[in-house]
Amino acid sequence: MAINKELYERYKAMKAAKLSASGNNTEKAPVTTQTQQASNKPENSAPVTSYSSLANNNNTEPNNYPGNNINYPDNVAKEYNNQFTYSQPAKNQTYIQETTTVPEPAQTHQAPQLKKFALIGYPLGHSLSEYIHLAGFESLGIKATYELIPTPPEELVDRVKYLRNSGYSGFNVTIPLKLPVTMFLDEVDASANIVKAINTVVINPQTNALKGYNTDVIGFIKAIPQDINLYNKTVAILGTGGASRAAITALAQKQVKEIKLYTRNITNCIELLEYLRKSFPKVEFNAYQIDKFKNLSDIYMVVNATPIGMSGQAVGYSPLEEEEIKTLPSNAIVYDVIYNPKKTNLIKLAQKHKYRTITGLDMLIHQALEAQKIWTGLTPDFKDMKIAALENLD
Repeated sequence: MAINKELYERYKAMKAAKLSASGNNTEKAPVTTQTQQASNKPENSAPVTSYSSLANNNNTEPNNYPGNNINYPDNVAKEYNNQFTYSQPAKNQTYIQETTTVPEPAQTHQAPQLKKFALIGYPLGHSLSEYIHLAGFESLGIKATYELIPTPPEELVDRVKYLRNSGYSGFNVTIPLKLPVTMFLDEVDASANIVKAINTVVINPQTNALKGYNTDVIGFIKAIPQDINLYNKTVAILGTGGASRAAITALAQKQVKEIKLYTRNITNCIELLEYLRKSFPKVEFNAYQIDKFKNLSDIYMVVNATPIGMSGQAVGYSPLEEEEIKTLPSNAIVYDVIYNPKKTNLIKLAQKHKYRTITGLDMLIHQALEAQKIWTGLTPDFKDMKIAALENLD
C-alpha cells in the first residue's frame, strides 16, 4: 500500500501542475497505473513451484552421492505432491516496477505451452510408458509429448546433457540406468536417497538443475492388495538392482521380519547388505547365490526384481524353476515387477500351482501416476492410464 499511496500522491501533484499550466479545471478519469493493476491481481493465482538448494546446472562432475549414514524416515512413501513447496505473492506485493506508462493489457487467452517428457533406458522396445503417460496428461488437459529415447549406459552422460538443455520438463529412468543416473543429479528426494535409485527426474525450468525421485516405492506398495498382511513375514527378492531396492524400501515400511536377497555375486552384495542393515535396522537381511537350488518353504512372498522373463530380453524364461516354486507354502504370494508380457513365465508357473500372484502392471501405472503428480502437481486418472496400457499390451 505504501507504493500505491506514493504513486497516488505523485499522480495528484502531476495533475495539479498540468491543470495549473493549462488553466483547465475539468476533471478527467484517473489513469490506472501498472502497479495498481498488479495490486488488483487475484489473490488465488496459480501457485509457483519453489525449488531450493539446487546446485549449479553447469556442474558436469558426478556428485558425491550420500553414503550409508542415513536415517530411515518413518514414511518414505508419502504423497509426493506434499513435498513440493509453493509460494504466491503476498496480498499487497507488487508484481512489476512502478512506472507512469500504461501498456496495453497482456493477452490472457494464449495457447498452453507444450511440455516435453521422455523415458531413458535400454532397451525400450517393450515399454508402455508412452501410452500410459500420454493418457495421464490427456486426463489432466495438459498438452505434452512423451518420447522413448533408448540410452545404453555408455551414452548416459551425453543423454543427460541433451535432456537438461533441450527444453524438457522432466524424464523417467528405467533399467539399467536407475543407479548410475544418480551421479548426475543436483538434488534427490528423501525416498530416492534411501533407495539409491532414480526413476523420475524434474528439470528446473529456471536453472536446468535436476532433482531425482523414486516413485517405484509407492508403485510397489499400491499394487499389493490391501488384504495382504506382510507384518513379521519373510520375503525373498530376486536381484539387487534399482527395482530390488525400491521393493526393499517398500517392504521395510510394511514391517517384514526378514528379506532374503538372491544375487549372482554375493561378494559384490556385501556393501549393499551393510547399507541395508544400517538403513533398516529392524529388518534382517541375508544374501544367497541366485543360481543355487532354493528351498522357499519359509517364504511368504517372492519378488522377481530381475529382467528375466521380460519381453525383448529373456521372455519365456523364469528366474525360478518349477520345482523351486513348488517349495513355497500354499499361502505364498508371487510378485513379478515385470509388466510386459502381462503374464511372465514365472507368473504362469505360480498360477499353475494355485499361488496368488501380483503382476507388474499396476505397479507400473501407480509409479507413472506419482511421476505425473511430481511433474504437474495434479493427479491424473488411474483408470485412463490403465486402459491405455491394456490396449497396447501384448
